[in-house]
Amino acid sequence: MAPRTMNKVSRIVPLTLLTAALGGCHRAAPVEPAPLAGAAIGGPFALTDQDGHPFSSRQLAGRYAVIYFGYTFCPDACPTAMQVLAQGVKRLAAHAPDKAAKLRTVFVSVDPARDTPPVLKQFVRAFSPTLIGLTGSQAAIDQTAREYAVFARRQASVAGASGYLVQHQTTPILFGPDGKPIALVPVDADAGAVADLLDRWIA
Repeated sequence: MAPRTMNKVSRIVPLTLLTAALGGCHRAAPVEPAPLAGAAIGGPFALTDQDGHPFSSRQLAGRYAVIYFGYTFCPDACPTAMQVLAQGVKRLAAHAPDKAAKLRTVFVSVDPARDTPPVLKQFVRAFSPTLIGLTGSQAAIDQTAREYAVFARRQASVAGASGYLVQHQTTPILFGPDGKPIALVPVDADAGAVADLLDRWIA
C-alpha cells in the first residue's frame, strides 16, 4: 500500500472509532423496572359484568388494565376514586389515543350482596361508558380479592343507619398485558397524575 494511502487510512480509523465511541454515549437508558415488578398480585377470576354476562380475566389478556376493588354504596372513597380515574383516562385519550385504546378500567365489587348487575351498571355508567363493573357470588369475590391481595371487611351496622359500610383498600392498580402488576394508580392525587402514570407505563 502506498504511503499516502496508508496515511489516509491511519486518519480514518481513529476517527471511525471515536465516532462509534461518541455514538455509544447517546444510547437510550435502560427501562427502569415497574414499581410493583415481582409482586404477587393478580390471577385468574370468573365473575359477572354489569350486563349480567360472564366476564373472566381472559378477557383482559393482551390489554393493560386498571383494577379497583370497591362498592357502589361507598359514601366517598369509591366515587372520588372513580371520578379521578375516569378523568385521568380521558386526559390520556386526548393526547395519546393509541395508548388509551390499549387500556381497560375495571371496578370489582367487594359487596356482592347489594351490588347486583343492575346496581353496578347504574354506578359505572355515571363515570364512564367504558368502565367495566364486576360482581359475583361472595365466594367468587373473596377468591378474587385474595388473588389480588385486597383486604375487604364488612363493618357492623350502626344503630339508626340505613345500611352498612365495607372497609377496603382504595388504590387501583395498573396491570400489564401479561396480567402482571405495574404500579399503583394515584387517584388520591389528581387526574393529571393519573394520566401521567398511564402515559409512562403503557407502551
